[in-house]
Amino acid sequence: MFLRQTQRKKDGKTHSYWSVVENLRLAGGRVVQRHVLYLGEISPSQAAAWRKSIEVFDADAGHPRTLALFPEDRAIAVTPDASLVRLRLSEMRLCRPRQWGACWLAGQLWGELQLDRFWSDRLPQNRKGTRWDQILQVLVSYRLIAPGSEWKLHRDWFGRSAMADLLGSDFRLAEPHKLYACHDFLLAHKTELFTHLVARWRDLFNADFDVLLYDLTSTYFEINASDVPEGDKRRHGYSRDKRPDCPQVVIALVVTPDGLPLAYEVLAGNTADCKTLRMFLDKIEQQYGRARRVWVMDRGIPTEAVLAEMRASDPPVQYLVGTPKGRLSRLEKDLVAEPWQQAREGVQVKLLAADSELYVFAESADRVTKERAMRRRQMKWLWKRLRALAAMEIPREEMLMKLGAARSRAPTAWRLVEIEMDKESSMFIYTLNRQKLRTVRRREGRYLLRTNLTENDPTLLWQYYIQLVAVEEAFKNLKQDLAIRPVFHQDEHRIEAHIFIAFLAYCLQVTLQRRLHALAPGLTARSALEKFAAVQMIDVHLPTTDGRELMLTRYTQPEPELQLLLQQLKLQLPRQPPPKIATTAVARVT
Repeated sequence: MFLRQTQRKKDGKTHSYWSVVENLRLAGGRVVQRHVLYLGEISPSQAAAWRKSIEVFDADAGHPRTLALFPEDRAIAVTPDASLVRLRLSEMRLCRPRQWGACWLAGQLWGELQLDRFWSDRLPQNRKGTRWDQILQVLVSYRLIAPGSEWKLHRDWFGRSAMADLLGSDFRLAEPHKLYACHDFLLAHKTELFTHLVARWRDLFNADFDVLLYDLTSTYFEINASDVPEGDKRRHGYSRDKRPDCPQVVIALVVTPDGLPLAYEVLAGNTADCKTLRMFLDKIEQQYGRARRVWVMDRGIPTEAVLAEMRASDPPVQYLVGTPKGRLSRLEKDLVAEPWQQAREGVQVKLLAADSELYVFAESADRVTKERAMRRRQMKWLWKRLRALAAMEIPREEMLMKLGAARSRAPTAWRLVEIEMDKESSMFIYTLNRQKLRTVRRREGRYLLRTNLTENDPTLLWQYYIQLVAVEEAFKNLKQDLAIRPVFHQDEHRIEAHIFIAFLAYCLQVTLQRRLHALAPGLTARSALEKFAAVQMIDVHLPTTDGRELMLTRYTQPEPELQLLLQQLKLQLPRQPPPKIATTAVARVT
């Protein structure tokens, strides 16, 4: 095996991408290269570490060579003893193939966060022998690996997984009534879990919590709103999923810039964004004490009153928040006189001190190009559509509906067009508002931020704000990768427990992602889980000449690319389970 470098030019810069490949000799002597593992862009020190890991010392040559990373173990010849019972190899049976690798990896992450200790103290075994902590581990591992309903876990997934083997249990961990009942014990320990996770993030990744990212999302329920009991958190409200027809709940989440989650809260679906921040400020302060923290938020979350309270706090609570572009009109004249400063390549900012705050006016060249292309695409479609509608001879009511549909499809372009419609017929004329177009062009790709930070470094301020992508990535993973929706529970406390389990699964996922980040930025947590999922467990049944049966439970040997990944992650597979021998059951037909 060896490292292969591929170079690509993008935006005038050369990017180097790395992969681990191996040579394979085909029939006829031709040699081809097989892609083993994609690493993405890695630093020179990471490249040196990978080269070192794939070197094999050649004793004959006296120096290392990149031949093979994992040489096969030498088999030790054993002389057979005639007194031993013989195996009937012709009658060997392979039974119950099941997924082992990803389940084992989930268990390693569970132990790394010390969630086994945390939950064994809080979910003790009951007098019937039910291990609620293991049932919770099954639910979280299922949500991480192949998310679905609890019923599917019971009927399908658990039997095709090796969770029972890994936990030393059996199907009692997947009984449906226990899967649902486990939800009832979780929410009481939510605050303690947040404190435990902060300690683990600090120990594992040396994380600091000086900068906190705060944002909101929602998840909807495809049910009849009239069936929701009075006082339930499921309510109609502003839907980020574009489903205003469905009741929903709002999820508020606090994460670090590295995506490590600290706390979350489930709120009523009709909760306004601006009414959530004060609660979280108090919650974080009570749980972790007062400290110098920078809260980074998107526009619309804090109110003027809350920002004033943050500035007046002792010590002041520092913030960096997006600002609606409407405020730009008031400050535009003052900003024109300020000089541009380079924050990073392709990003320049202007700083303006006003009203006890610092305003940061930022322009991103990439964002200008993107927003301008989006606006032009919408305008081109809308102009063509308006031309077609103007040529139609249809009733006035139908024309209004078609215009409304065009407005819904191209809202950005619609704001730049003025339409005058005849009061009695369907005829209308349309013109482009060039003054609005010039204003929009000046503001494309530009952001107005406000902060009470005394730090005037534009690079740091811009870096803080773009880190909001970490919390957006967390919501994306919860909704897509971990499939927090659909929610099949009906009771409010079980709905919140379902979100709690998805939060735990996200903690495992982000732990794996942080481990992979230092190894190969191009490898995601989902792709790593898929590679581990290829390792299966199988029962090998070997009948003996004395009427008994030897059963070997074995997991399959990982492929070379997975062996390489295991080595880099410093993970060691456990020993194969010991063999079992039993009398063969004889079936009788009467």
